[in-house]
Amino acid sequence: MKFLIASDIHGSAKYCRQLLQAFEREQADKLLLLGDILYHGPRNPLPEEYSPKAVAEMLGNIKTKIICVRGNCDSEVDQMVLPFPVLSDYALVCADGLNLYLSHGHRDIPPLQKGDVYLTGHTHVPLNVVEKEGYYHFNPGSVSLPKENSKRGYILYENRKFDFKTLDGKTFNV
Repeated sequence: MKFLIASDIHGSAKYCRQLLQAFEREQADKLLLLGDILYHGPRNPLPEEYSPKAVAEMLGNIKTKIICVRGNCDSEVDQMVLPFPVLSDYALVCADGLNLYLSHGHRDIPPLQKGDVYLTGHTHVPLNVVEKEGYYHFNPGSVSLPKENSKRGYILYENRKFDFKTLDGKTFNV
């Protein structure tokens, strides 16, 4: 299985479009969304081409390929508009013998075991660390509103390998 992992679209039609182009270019099987899909939130600036309705429509074109967890900016109304389930605060995907725990990152860390993978968004800053408990913690950063001079990007997962990429497909180190 090949997964494209992304977070924090925040209603930007421009960057959602670029994300979907990357999804197609990478020929991923699933798009794992780590929350904050439509609303930009009160602490963030308005993202370029802010259009939550357009984002919902674009994502609707691949709705059967999306696994999504709820972010701190995702409301019940957002969940009614999105044409795919925003499952909960957490989800578990098992692939290639790995447990991939999905969360936006604004809630408590679930009980993880050595070798598990914890995927979060929320901070808008890419992260690639092995925590002292022995689990891996990855964050793709933000698709639309990167912080701390980070790049707009995603993580591509295939065969137990995680590659950090910019929206135009260039690999970068975290």
